[in-house]
Amino acid sequence: MIKVLFVCLGNICRSPLAEAILINKVQQRGKSDFIKADSCGTSNYNIGLPPDARTMANAAENGITVKHMARQLSRKDFDAFDLILAMDKSNLKNILGLSPSKDQLQKIHLMREFDPLGTGDVPDPYYGGKNDFQEVFDILDRSINHLLTTNLFLH
Repeated sequence: MIKVLFVCLGNICRSPLAEAILINKVQQRGKSDFIKADSCGTSNYNIGLPPDARTMANAAENGITVKHMARQLSRKDFDAFDLILAMDKSNLKNILGLSPSKDQLQKIHLMREFDPLGTGDVPDPYYGGKNDFQEVFDILDRSINHLLTTNLFLH
Protein backbone atom coordinates (compact mmCIF):
# COMPACT_ATOMS: atom_id res chain seq x y z
CA MET A 1 0.00 0.00 0.00
CA ILE A 2 1.19 3.50 -0.88
CA LYS A 3 0.30 6.26 1.59
CA VAL A 4 0.32 9.87 0.40
CA LEU A 5 0.19 12.94 2.66
CA PHE A 6 -0.66 16.38 1.29
CA VAL A 7 0.51 19.35 3.37
CA CYS A 8 -0.44 23.03 3.32
CA LEU A 9 -0.52 25.72 5.99
CA GLY A 10 -3.92 25.43 7.67
CA ASN A 11 -5.25 22.16 6.20
CA ILE A 12 -8.56 23.74 5.17
CA CYS A 13 -8.07 24.65 1.48
CA ARG A 14 -5.36 23.08 -0.67
CA SER A 15 -4.32 19.90 1.12
CA PRO A 16 -7.79 18.52 1.95
CA LEU A 17 -8.81 19.21 -1.65
CA ALA A 18 -5.75 17.33 -2.94
CA GLU A 19 -6.55 14.45 -0.59
CA ALA A 20 -10.14 14.29 -1.86
CA ILE A 21 -9.09 14.47 -5.52
CA LEU A 22 -6.64 11.61 -5.06
CA ILE A 23 -9.19 9.52 -3.18
CA ASN A 24 -11.72 10.10 -5.98
CA LYS A 25 -9.26 9.14 -8.72
CA VAL A 26 -8.11 6.07 -6.83
CA GLN A 27 -11.72 4.92 -6.33
CA GLN A 28 -12.46 5.44 -10.04
CA ARG A 29 -9.46 3.26 -10.90
CA GLY A 30 -10.43 0.54 -8.39
CA LYS A 31 -7.16 1.05 -6.47
CA SER A 32 -8.54 1.97 -3.04
CA ASP A 33 -6.83 -1.07 -1.51
CA PHE A 34 -3.44 0.07 -2.84
CA ILE A 35 -3.35 3.85 -2.37
CA LYS A 36 -4.39 5.86 0.69
CA ALA A 37 -4.42 9.63 1.12
CA ASP A 38 -4.49 12.05 4.04
CA SER A 39 -3.71 15.70 4.56
CA CYS A 40 -2.52 18.04 7.28
CA GLY A 41 -1.23 21.52 7.91
CA THR A 42 2.07 22.80 9.19
CA SER A 43 0.24 25.22 11.50
CA ASN A 44 -2.10 24.51 14.39
CA TYR A 45 -4.62 27.19 13.32
CA ASN A 46 -7.54 24.96 12.38
CA ILE A 47 -7.12 21.64 14.21
CA GLY A 48 -10.44 19.78 14.31
CA LEU A 49 -12.20 22.09 11.83
CA PRO A 50 -13.73 21.03 8.50
CA PRO A 51 -12.34 22.43 5.24
CA ASP A 52 -13.14 25.99 4.19
CA ALA A 53 -16.69 26.30 2.82
CA ARG A 54 -15.31 27.63 -0.48
CA THR A 55 -13.11 24.56 -0.84
CA MET A 56 -16.12 22.33 -0.20
CA ALA A 57 -18.20 24.24 -2.75
CA ASN A 58 -15.45 24.10 -5.37
CA ALA A 59 -14.94 20.38 -4.83
CA ALA A 60 -18.68 19.73 -5.15
CA GLU A 61 -18.82 21.76 -8.38
CA ASN A 62 -16.08 19.48 -9.72
CA GLY A 63 -17.78 16.26 -8.58
CA ILE A 64 -15.53 15.66 -5.58
CA THR A 65 -16.59 14.99 -1.99
CA VAL A 66 -14.26 16.22 0.76
CA LYS A 67 -14.37 14.40 4.11
CA HIS A 68 -11.67 15.71 6.38
CA MET A 69 -11.02 17.44 9.69
CA ALA A 70 -7.91 19.61 9.93
CA ARG A 71 -4.89 18.30 11.77
CA GLN A 72 -1.29 19.34 12.21
CA LEU A 73 1.76 17.62 10.76
CA SER A 74 3.68 15.54 13.29
CA ARG A 75 6.98 13.68 13.34
CA LYS A 76 5.04 10.39 13.20
CA ASP A 77 3.87 11.31 9.70
CA PHE A 78 7.39 10.83 8.32
CA ASP A 79 7.24 7.14 9.18
CA ALA A 80 3.55 6.67 8.37
CA PHE A 81 3.61 8.01 4.79
CA ASP A 82 5.49 7.00 1.65
CA LEU A 83 5.10 10.35 -0.08
CA ILE A 84 4.72 13.79 1.52
CA LEU A 85 3.69 16.58 -0.85
CA ALA A 86 4.01 20.22 0.21
CA MET A 87 1.79 22.77 -1.50
CA ASP A 88 4.45 25.50 -1.48
CA LYS A 89 8.05 26.29 -0.60
CA SER A 90 7.10 27.81 2.76
CA ASN A 91 5.37 24.62 3.85
CA LEU A 92 8.24 22.56 2.46
CA LYS A 93 10.61 24.55 4.69
CA ASN A 94 8.32 23.92 7.69
CA ILE A 95 8.19 20.19 6.91
CA LEU A 96 11.98 20.02 6.68
CA GLY A 97 12.14 22.00 9.95
CA LEU A 98 10.77 18.96 11.76
CA SER A 99 14.12 17.33 10.97
CA PRO A 100 13.14 14.21 9.10
CA SER A 101 15.89 11.60 8.92
CA LYS A 102 18.05 11.47 5.80
CA ASP A 103 16.23 8.39 4.51
CA GLN A 104 12.89 10.22 4.90
CA LEU A 105 13.98 13.22 2.83
CA GLN A 106 13.50 11.30 -0.43
CA LYS A 107 9.75 11.08 0.17
CA ILE A 108 9.23 14.86 0.57
CA HIS A 109 8.42 16.87 -2.58
CA LEU A 110 6.62 19.97 -3.79
CA MET A 111 3.20 19.16 -5.25
CA ARG A 112 3.94 20.96 -8.50
CA GLU A 113 6.95 18.76 -9.21
CA PHE A 114 4.21 16.56 -10.69
CA ASP A 115 2.47 19.36 -12.64
CA PRO A 116 3.11 18.89 -16.37
CA LEU A 117 2.36 22.59 -16.96
CA GLY A 118 4.82 24.11 -14.54
CA THR A 119 6.61 24.14 -11.23
CA GLY A 120 6.49 26.40 -8.20
CA ASP A 121 3.84 26.79 -5.55
CA VAL A 122 0.20 25.79 -5.48
CA PRO A 123 -1.18 29.25 -4.65
CA ASP A 124 -3.14 29.63 -1.43
CA PRO A 125 -6.69 30.64 -2.42
CA TYR A 126 -7.74 31.60 1.12
CA TYR A 127 -7.83 35.36 0.47
CA GLY A 128 -9.03 34.95 -3.10
CA GLY A 129 -12.28 34.35 -4.86
CA LYS A 130 -14.04 31.57 -6.73
CA ASN A 131 -11.61 31.69 -9.66
CA ASP A 132 -8.66 31.24 -7.30
CA PHE A 133 -10.22 28.11 -5.82
CA GLN A 134 -10.84 26.76 -9.33
CA GLU A 135 -7.23 27.49 -10.32
CA VAL A 136 -6.06 25.47 -7.32
CA PHE A 137 -8.43 22.63 -8.24
CA ASP A 138 -7.08 22.58 -11.81
CA ILE A 139 -3.44 22.54 -10.65
CA LEU A 140 -4.11 19.75 -8.16
CA ASP A 141 -6.21 17.73 -10.60
CA ARG A 142 -3.58 17.66 -13.35
CA SER A 143 -0.70 17.21 -10.88
CA ILE A 144 -2.43 14.23 -9.29
CA ASN A 145 -3.21 12.77 -12.72
CA HIS A 146 0.49 12.96 -13.53
CA LEU A 147 1.48 11.66 -10.09
CA LEU A 148 -0.63 8.55 -10.66
CA THR A 149 1.38 7.77 -13.81
CA THR A 150 4.74 7.82 -12.01
CA ASN A 151 6.73 4.68 -11.22
CA LEU A 152 5.61 4.85 -7.59
CA PHE A 153 2.04 4.08 -8.64
CA LEU A 154 2.50 1.84 -11.67
CA HIS A 155 2.10 -1.70 -10.37
